Amino acid sequence: MEPRHYPPLPPPDRFLRRLARNAAAAGAVILGSLAIGIAGYHVFGRLSWLDALVNASMILTGMGPVDRIVTVSGKVFESFYALFSGVMFLTSIAVLLAPALHRFLHRFHLDLADESPEKKR
Repeated sequence: MEPRHYPPLPPPDRFLRRLARNAAAAGAVILGSLAIGIAGYHVFGRLSWLDALVNASMILTGMGPVDRIVTVSGKVFESFYALFSGVMFLTSIAVLLAPALHRFLHRFHLDLADESPEKKR
């Protein structure tokens, strides 16, 4: 069986560009989620724009709501937004960390290939 040839690790500047691109994507996910929360709290919870921002920010970061919501539609929105926020938070963390994890695994794979028995012959 022939040994596999793995491509070399990309240069640091390419890695930093990927990291920046993924950070921008994660930021866009967070800002989009925040915009959904602000609009929902304003429309369904009947809060002012500033109070809607505070509540959406607190839910999105996992701290919990600040203002008491009294409308049924507001409570339903708040429930779904809390679930949505948890998923979006985890998604944004995964997008942010993906380039670093990929580089780590690539380097690990290259290290294993260097230590393979075929290389020692």
